[in-house]
Amino acid sequence: MLRMDEIRAMSPEERRKKLDELRAELMRLKAMIAAGGAVENPARIRELRRAIARILTVQREEELGIGPGRGKKRGR
Repeated sequence: MLRMDEIRAMSPEERRKKLDELRAELMRLKAMIAAGGAVENPARIRELRRAIARILTVQREEELGIGPGRGKKRGR
């Protein structure tokens, strides 16, 4: 499972490569399910989807120039 600090520590090229790997694994698992097969760890699909979303979030933050400590403060 990837954490946000690990993702932010990666270079943009590493993130793109990891994103491609995660998407390929997710597609493989979805194909296995569609073919009627059983998946070893069904929770892995959820983990993959969340990791993909985290990477895309960090990429978008960089595009917009926001991120931890750079955005608006929320709350009071």
